[in-house]
Amino acid sequence: MNPREVADYLLDNPDFFVEHAELLGSIRLSNPHGKAAVSLQERQMEMLRDKNKQLERRLAELLRYGHENDSISTKFNRWTVRVIAQRDPYALPATISKGLCEVFDVPHAALRVWDIDEAYRQADFARQVGEEVRIFTSNLAAPYCGANTGFAAAHWLGVANSASATVAPDDGPSDVDRKIESVSLIALRDPQAGPDAPSFGLLVMGSPDPRRFHDGMATDFLTQIGALASAALSRLLPH
Repeated sequence: MNPREVADYLLDNPDFFVEHAELLGSIRLSNPHGKAAVSLQERQMEMLRDKNKQLERRLAELLRYGHENDSISTKFNRWTVRVIAQRDPYALPATISKGLCEVFDVPHAALRVWDIDEAYRQADFARQVGEEVRIFTSNLAAPYCGANTGFAAAHWLGVANSASATVAPDDGPSDVDRKIESVSLIALRDPQAGPDAPSFGLLVMGSPDPRRFHDGMATDFLTQIGALASAALSRLLPH
């Protein structure tokens, strides 16, 4: 009888060791943690302990994720209150980006809007945006997270975080921009026009940490940030 036949027999006769319990103590198996042999019962206990350790690690990981999500949710609520409380349309873009930096500890954040009402087109947040950025934003169906590969929009971060910045309309690279290793790019769309609505702006966040915004991170909260920012800034659109 070969090993496969023995295994099949035991599977077909699950009561075998019940009827021959005395064999359990005499069966010896190799110990995965040493050279000495152990009984079948000891090996089963070892396997159960290993399984319990794996379950404990998994539970600890789930608890950690839960705490992180609770923390992010609390911060999102704080930022939402700031945005809703801002009644001045001209101050709203700065409230959104500054709030992201202060509440979420984002090193740099900025945004630009276009095709807005004539009354706001001279504001800094409506500064000229190149066609490349508009085309990219119109094709951005979900938040982008990843390395800063020289996005034109990343140049805005240096401008937004420098009180004395005087720049040309196309906003060339600044010292801050050159230190941005990872970015998150979120398209802004009028929520009343549906998900296929044309974009009217772009929210940019950046960090010198290459892992702060990486391509494998979850984007659920970023999507919510984009939705709220879009809804708030839609008051700048022509009516």
